[in-house]
Formats: sequence, structure tokens, C-alpha cells
Amino acid sequence: MDKKEIYIQALRNWGYLQKVVAIEEMTELQKELSKNMRGEENELYIAEEIADVEIMLEQMKILFNIDEDVEEMKEYKIKRLAERLGV
Repeated sequence: MDKKEIYIQALRNWGYLQKVVAIEEMTELQKELSKNMRGEENELYIAEEIADVEIMLEQMKILFNIDEDVEEMKEYKIKRLAERLGV
């Protein structure tokens, strides 16, 4: 079973409650980043939370059927960032 199928199965099992899990995972990442800003050596925890957030974001793209929209927005925003940086 590939990753996308696993994400779809998670959505079938837990449905819209996965939105709550996505929020929780983003909050956990925020907490770890805050700890790091205060001097904690927690890069591994940050990596773990980024992985959790990325997994939940993939599920949200499926849930809202917005994968292509997200890719278009990313391209637009990266282009805008490059322009701001002068590159």
C-alpha cells in the first residue's frame, strides 16, 4: 500500500476529526520550535514534528481535494519569494 492509500484509509477511519489532529500536530511543532528558540537542543524532536505535520497536510490535501491548488499556490509563492530576494 502506498502512502496516498494509507492517508485515504486514515481519512476513512477517522474522517473530519483528522482536522483536529492536524491542528494538534502543528501545535506540537510550534512548541518544539519555541523550545529551540529558548536554547533547547531538540532538533530530533523538531524533525519528528515536521514529519507529523507533513503527514497531516497530505491528508488535508486529500480531504479537501486541493492537491493541485496547493501546488499552484506553492509555485506562485516561491516565485514571489525569489522576486523579493532578487534571484
